[in-house]
Amino acid sequence: MITLKFSRLSLALGIALLPLAHAQAETKTSSFQVGMAVTASCAINATNLSFSSMPTGTTSTSDASTDISVSCSQGTPYQIGLSQGNNFSGGRRLASGGSFVNYELYSDPSRSNAWTSTQVVSFTGNGSAQSHTIFGRIPAGQSVPTTGSYADTIVATISY
Repeated sequence: MITLKFSRLSLALGIALLPLAHAQAETKTSSFQVGMAVTASCAINATNLSFSSMPTGTTSTSDASTDISVSCSQGTPYQIGLSQGNNFSGGRRLASGGSFVNYELYSDPSRSNAWTSTQVVSFTGNGSAQSHTIFGRIPAGQSVPTTGSYADTIVATISY
């Protein structure tokens, strides 16, 4: 008889536990993306351009050059434009008080391609610093009666 009671007890427990065995917790899943946008960046650094000293009188041709350093992200196209300067009047001018000396800036060593804000020079970034030379020229034949320090300020602008 004990066996029978045990069987009934096992059967009763088995029936009682049957809903728990089949009532497993349900799970659902969802996925999502993880990402970020990498934007292009550029930096520009210009150094001063200095022409040689000249005596008063009539100018002779004076050439000088300087470099602009640009660091742009790999593969980023960019353009460099140069402002007309603070003393512009029909052309770029160095000023000392009310006296002026005309000059120009170029993108090539033969000084045939003017470099302005509208005549920009285009390049592509390589992820490292790239040097670009600006070639300056004071044309011969200008009258310079006044001594002093002549200067102008050019703004180099990078667009990318």
